[in-house]
Amino acid sequence: MLKAGRLLFVLALLILAGCGGGSKFKTYNGPEVTQVFVSKENRKMYLLHNEEVLKEYRMALGFTPAGHKGQYGDGRTPEGLYTIDRRNPNSAFHLSIGIDYPNARDLAEAERLGVDPGGDIFIHGQPNRGVSRGKGPDWTAGCIAVTNKEMEEIYAMVRDGTPIYIAP
Repeated sequence: MLKAGRLLFVLALLILAGCGGGSKFKTYNGPEVTQVFVSKENRKMYLLHNEEVLKEYRMALGFTPAGHKGQYGDGRTPEGLYTIDRRNPNSAFHLSIGIDYPNARDLAEAERLGVDPGGDIFIHGQPNRGVSRGKGPDWTAGCIAVTNKEMEEIYAMVRDGTPIYIAP
C-alpha cells in the first residue's frame, strides 16, 4: 500500500509539472549575446554574437518613431549606443530589460534645451491586464516592444551590461 501511495504521489507531481504551461523565465545555454542591434527604419532587432545573428525580431517603437528621443512625452525611441542595465521580472509589460537612457550626452542636451529627457526606456513584451496599449503599429511611449514569447527568449539571452545600438 505504501508503494502505491508513493507512486500516486510521484505521478501527481509529474502531472502538475507538465500542466504549468511553462514559466516565463526561460534558460539559454547558447553563444553569448555580445550586442543588440536595432534598426528603427526596418523595425527589426537583432541579437548578435560578435558578427553572427543569433535571433531576429520584428518590433514596435514609440508612437512617434522618427528621430532621437529628446524629451519626456515625445513618443520617440532613442538612437545611438546604450547599455542594457537592468531587468524587471514584474514589468507591466510581461517582462522587460532596461536601456540606460538617458546617458550623459542625453542629459547634457536636455539641460541645454531646458527639457526633461524622460527615461524608463525598455525592451518589453505586451501589456499585462489592466495596462492600456497605444494605437497603431508603433504604440509605445518610446520603448521597443516584441511579443511575450519573444520577450521570454530575449530576457533569457541578453545579460545586463550588453551594448545596444539603436540605428535610425
